[in-house]
Formats: sequence, structure tokens, C-alpha cells
Amino acid sequence: MASIAACSSPGIVPKQEHGEDPMQIDSNAPEQRHINRVPEGLLLTDYLRIYYGKLFPYMDMFKWLSYGNADGKHPGCDSSYFGRREFSFTIKSDRDEIYLRFQSFSNASEMESAIKAKCPTKIDIGAVYTVDPAKRHAYAQSGFSPVERELIFDIDITDYDDVRYCCSGADICSDCWPLMTIAIKVIDTALREDFGFNHILWVFSGRRGVHCWVCDSRARRLSKEQRSAIADYFNVYKGGENSLKKVTFSGPLHPSLARAYTDVLKHYFEEKWISTQKLFEHEERFHKILQLIPDESVVSELAGKWQGSRLEHVNSVRWDQLKHMLQSGSKKTQGLRRCIEEIVFSYTYPRIDIQVTKGMNHLLKAPFCVHPGTGRVCVPIDPNNCEQFDPTSVPTLAQLLEELNANASIGTDNYMEKTSLGLSVNFFRTSFLEPLFKTCKEELESAYNTKIQQSKDSLNW
Repeated sequence: MASIAACSSPGIVPKQEHGEDPMQIDSNAPEQRHINRVPEGLLLTDYLRIYYGKLFPYMDMFKWLSYGNADGKHPGCDSSYFGRREFSFTIKSDRDEIYLRFQSFSNASEMESAIKAKCPTKIDIGAVYTVDPAKRHAYAQSGFSPVERELIFDIDITDYDDVRYCCSGADICSDCWPLMTIAIKVIDTALREDFGFNHILWVFSGRRGVHCWVCDSRARRLSKEQRSAIADYFNVYKGGENSLKKVTFSGPLHPSLARAYTDVLKHYFEEKWISTQKLFEHEERFHKILQLIPDESVVSELAGKWQGSRLEHVNSVRWDQLKHMLQSGSKKTQGLRRCIEEIVFSYTYPRIDIQVTKGMNHLLKAPFCVHPGTGRVCVPIDPNNCEQFDPTSVPTLAQLLEELNANASIGTDNYMEKTSLGLSVNFFRTSFLEPLFKTCKEELESAYNTKIQQSKDSLNW
């Protein structure tokens, strides 16, 4: 996904449209069309105005991005923390889009008022800086730089277009979405088991991908070099865009890769991917796989065996034949046996946007935004049940407003409870925000006590 952080000009950055389609609401079931499409005569901003007025979880977002510093009662709190966070708004005008970068707010109320007033089609979240981003020009001489930023990952299914045949571009379906499930499983496990992170938020991008926010204090304070090292840790793809073979293993798999292969990749590739993508039914597809095998005699023998043959369960049968050829026989080298793993990794291992993870100044779309192209809300994903996540069933903006209207007679001021968005917000609060807030308070208390003790020690000395 393209990041608007790449824009070099600060402040308002206009972006001309490039023939993008107007807002289209996905609709699969005929009986749901009346709540999924945008009625004629109504603009996206009309819907967003109601969404921001009644449903957007301002206090939850403020509590998250304050990391315990919003509680001014504790002497260890940094009251300026939230106010040094950059936000970016994308504003839709009649002719183009305008990016408002370096927006900042001192509290939840200011943030809410600004969002309601500007009604942005997209909200991006940036880093925490040394000073208030809105006042950066006054501190140009003394230095304006990012000091904290969540460790983030951006995975876009379009980066897999060379290995998926059911869809391409922004299109997704139930056959190719498992690639995102694989990415969540592999990366989430590695972040927790290999790096010891605990507070990880996965969010649907609204159309064709997923975002990951690692929010532990240790992750937020990583240097650019440390972020680069973590990004490289997840990178197995080498070579340029036109390189035929992008995954090569010269020795035993790293324990993290071995775990990913055994626990996730092998199962998904053999049980789902080869059949849903029909990898061995079409000649051009299986020839692409054969090109990853360096032994010409093996390639020739398999190609001859498969030429013109029509078998039942052809995908699984031919995959088994390929594995047998590479794994059996005294002449087969360890390198050839590695080809099986290389093929599986080439088709299924997560493909992250490395530059987004490496940099501290990259912006990433805020959770609970509405994707302007699909109308779907960027809801959190439970990594423990990510197989159950269906991107086509995520609430749309039109659907939520229809639910509000249908439940208008319910006697409660909590509009969230009247819509299907309530489940996502409740998951965000109970599974992510509450454990994070508890840890933040403990760390603030510990840091404050340490500071007091150090002061006492210096006085005693």
C-alpha cells in the first residue's frame, strides 16, 4: 500500500485523482443490497458525518494512543504525550483530495471536534515527536524528530498477484484471503515468541490487506536500525521484481521459518492453495513451479509425465509426484529437497512492506476508519481466530446507518450497541486496550518509583 508519509511537503498536500472509482459498497447477497449500497444523491461525507457523530470510538482511540499518560492524577504521567502525536486527515473536495499532515490535539475532545468538523475520508496515525507537530516550525532550530512510534506492518494482497490466479489488483475472495490469515498467524507468533511482544493489534485495511500495530513500550521506542533488523527478520524474498526465483535456502531453516513452515505454511499450501488456485491443472501454472527446480532432468521428467494427462484430484496427485521426485533417490541432494520448502514459501510466506516497518515517520490508517472505496470499516481482527474472519462480512458504512435507523426505538444513548460495529469495538476494548492499559499503568508506576529512588540515592550520597 502506498504511504502518504512519502510526501515531502509539510502541511496541506493536494493529491489529484487518477480515475479512481467513486465509492462502491460490496454486495454479495441480493437481500443485503438495500443496506450495502450508497443511495443516489447522498455523498460519502453525508454518511461519514453521521458515523463520526454517533459511532466513531473517540475515547477508546484516545486511551490507546495516550498509553496511560491521560491520567493526570499520577505524577509520573507525561501530560504532553498525546499532544505530540501526529495525525493526518485526507479531505475530499469537489476536484481532488487534500492531505492535512501534522495535525495534533491536546485531548480527546479536541480530536473529536476536529474530526467532526473536517469529516476526513481517511485518518492516518503517525509518530510521537519531540514537540507538538502543529508547532514544529517554531522548533526547527532545536530539532523536530520522532521519538516514539509503534512497530507497524502493512501486508497488501496485491503483492501476491504473481502467485494468485483467482483475483488480481484490489479484488479479493475467499480463495485468496487465506494469504492474509497466513500472514497474521506467522507474524503474530514470531512477534510474541521470538521477540517477546504482548500488545499486538491486527486491523483489516478495509479492502485488500491487514495492518499490524505492536504497542509494547519496548516496541514503540525501537530505533530505526532495530526496526530494520526486525523487518529483515521477516524477509525471505530476494532479488528484483522480475527475478524468477525469489526464495533460496542454502542450509537448515532458521527455527522461526521452520516453525512457520510446519505449523502454518505446509498445511495451507497443500490443503487449500494448490487446489483453490489450480496450480497443477494449467500448464503455464505448473511450469512456473517447475522453473523453481534447478535439476533439468527432474523438470523434464515431471513435465513429460504431466503433459496431456488428465487425473482425478490432479493438483494433489501432481504435488505428491513432485515431492517424491525431489525427496527420494540417492542422487537427490539436500538442495533439491530444499526446493519443496522454497516453493511453499514462495507462494505463501508473508510479504510485508519493509519500508513501512523500518521507518518511524510512516503514517498508517487508523483503526475504525471507513475505506472510501468499499465503505467497509477497518475493524480489528482476532489473531487467535483469524481463520473465521471474512472481509466480505465486515460492516459497511451504509449498513451501520441502516442498523441505526432500524433500532432507533431502542431506549439507549449508546449508539454502538445498536449496530454490528459494537462487537468489534468491544473486542478492541477487552482483548487489546484493557491489557495494554494495565501494563502501561504498571510501567508508569515502576518508572516513577525508580526515579524517586534515584533522587533519594543522590541525596544520600
